[in-house]
Amino acid sequence: MKTDLEKMLKESVDKNTPDSIKKDKIFDYDDKNEFTFKLTKELVERLNLKNWFENYKKEALVSTAGIRGPQNILYPFDTRFPINTIGITLATLAKALVLKEKYNNEDLVKLVGCEVRYNSKIYLDIIARIQAAAGIRTLTPRNRKTIPIFLASFLAFKLDLVGAEYITSSHGISVKNATKDLNNQGSQFLPTESIEFVNKIEQILKTVEKEGVYEIKFSSSNDSKIDEKTMEYLNNGLDLYCEYLKSAVANKKNIEKIKNSKNKIVIDSVGGCAYNSLSKILKNLGIESTFDWFNKEEDPFFHSIGKDIKNGSFYDWSLDVTVLAKNKEGKEYFPVVESLNYGEKLKNYPLGTVVLITDPDHDRLNIVQVISADKKQTAVDFGVDFVELDNDRILCVFSANQSFLMIMDYWFNSLEKDSQTTYFMVKTTASSKSWDEWANKKGIKVINTPVGFKEIASVTKKIEAQFENKVKNITIYDVFNRKIELNDNPRMIFGGEESGGMIIGAIEPIKSKANRLALAMREKSATEAIIVASALISSIDTTLVEHLGKIYSENSIISRFDTRVDIAYYNESEPDIDKLKVQKIEGEQKRTKNDIFYLGLALAKFENKISLDNIKEILSTTFLNLDFSNLVDVVFVGDGTYLDFKDKFVEIRPSGTDAKTKAYAGGLDKELLIKYANTLGNYNGETNETYRKYIDESFYNKVKEKSFKVYENYSIKDEDKRIFNIPNYTF
Repeated sequence: MKTDLEKMLKESVDKNTPDSIKKDKIFDYDDKNEFTFKLTKELVERLNLKNWFENYKKEALVSTAGIRGPQNILYPFDTRFPINTIGITLATLAKALVLKEKYNNEDLVKLVGCEVRYNSKIYLDIIARIQAAAGIRTLTPRNRKTIPIFLASFLAFKLDLVGAEYITSSHGISVKNATKDLNNQGSQFLPTESIEFVNKIEQILKTVEKEGVYEIKFSSSNDSKIDEKTMEYLNNGLDLYCEYLKSAVANKKNIEKIKNSKNKIVIDSVGGCAYNSLSKILKNLGIESTFDWFNKEEDPFFHSIGKDIKNGSFYDWSLDVTVLAKNKEGKEYFPVVESLNYGEKLKNYPLGTVVLITDPDHDRLNIVQVISADKKQTAVDFGVDFVELDNDRILCVFSANQSFLMIMDYWFNSLEKDSQTTYFMVKTTASSKSWDEWANKKGIKVINTPVGFKEIASVTKKIEAQFENKVKNITIYDVFNRKIELNDNPRMIFGGEESGGMIIGAIEPIKSKANRLALAMREKSATEAIIVASALISSIDTTLVEHLGKIYSENSIISRFDTRVDIAYYNESEPDIDKLKVQKIEGEQKRTKNDIFYLGLALAKFENKISLDNIKEILSTTFLNLDFSNLVDVVFVGDGTYLDFKDKFVEIRPSGTDAKTKAYAGGLDKELLIKYANTLGNYNGETNETYRKYIDESFYNKVKEKSFKVYENYSIKDEDKRIFNIPNYTF
């Protein structure tokens, strides 16, 4: 099946690539010798690079997780696609120029890594060679082997590098790829950091326009500044990372519990990247015998997981196991879960078996468990979705909202508390309100951020800056503009988001080689999540569903149900790039119109132009089938609009990387949440007479621009202004 589906994909790509592009490699990236690529005015025009740049810039300003896009998997030099060898070349050169200006004549060291996606090693080689030619020493694994993104992030901080770059598109569809830029802290770039190198690309293109040519130097592929030896000496950072784990989630108590697990725990390494590193980490910790593995082999087609045939053509559902779809009969099902083939793979495993599913760059975790079919009603009662494996068994599919609540509860309860410490957690607004309720019950401070792990890292760094400066009463403002007060000894117990990424904070501050300080790592880690999840699984005698219900009961949690509706305005799997571009532009217009409708309400209230009662009137006349009488507030939360009700919340958010709208909802009545999320998320954005009565056209037309300013003000408040000094590297 894999061969047939992958063959279908590749044939459609080849068919839709003109011969003129197939024959025009532009420059020979396979030439391993030193060379100079001359970007000429004629090339810029022929490749339509100005148009490419405008789209790239737009993505850079709003992207939540790297500058993503589809690529031509067979002909990566195809500049009709957002991700291509020329674009990677320009972006890499621009980033190198920014660093050279910031740290004049310094010893610059960066890291570059990748996962298993098509063309990733080509892009990695291009990045390493351009950086080396610019005088930047570039650490990379021996033979350009894969590593997880959290290791790239961890090493950027731990080794005090000027940054790192990682090639991935997370759990996105197979034809997508991206570069995630990491700064010297190991954090993903915020838009203010991305714009620096984007402006440099613009300058390069202007130079070509003015002077006719711009020369870009490539070092040889084995240049001494492309440093594989250091990564080999460091065992790709695994030993340092194991030290970190042993100081936190891999403590002796947890390791002992995992060793004594009564059942095997299965790890599904979707895409295969996780196995190369995680298997070694588990062996280092002495717990490898507790685990079985699915999908050890690295595969850019991801073992056909998430792949399908729809309307006679190849279709990709992505690798998000929580994606829901409807079949021909209108019944909901999990297309990605079905493609995992667990009915067959788990048939000889006992009831209670848990599978921990991670994605190609090994930063996200999903949890599923095989339980008896007679517990269906228990799953329904606690809002846990499931699929039927056979007449006797069901597979519970836990959302990250549910999995992470269990993980944070286990972790916090296992800690030896310090009365002199203020414990806090950082979460995205789209994540479950049950996390807030649980934290409030435990006396833990909660800080909400916009979606994106870089936002979680940004808040953590703002707190660290005050902690390092020995501020007695540390304060931080969240994206709701709520003031959160911490004492002078804060500790982060959890940071996470509903899309499956999480970290556990450090028990004692983490120090880099040059003694920089961190209260938590900067990037989500599925290894960290897998270890603490395994300790949890090994410590309970009930099913995870029943354990979740126990947590709800013990903590008087009201918001027990969550839903997320993804509204895609085009087919990402369309093989014809010209059709894809048109569909995406049309989709982005629909996405933006939906977004601006809600933004107008939130920002008009923010500027005291309308009241909450006015908003209720607008919404009630727009959505006749919904009740807004108990609406409490409407707030712009950095990247979307949050509607807070007494008994629920709904957040409508435009995707930062695609022509999609995401609608999140949480509360006590699941059917009601689905109704609100579907209705509000799918709205076409048309304003009615009541809307226009309160919000004039001039204000409406400026709300998107205003929202960028509000977000910018939030981002720079309490900004981390610690200065990074390049150390004397000893490796």
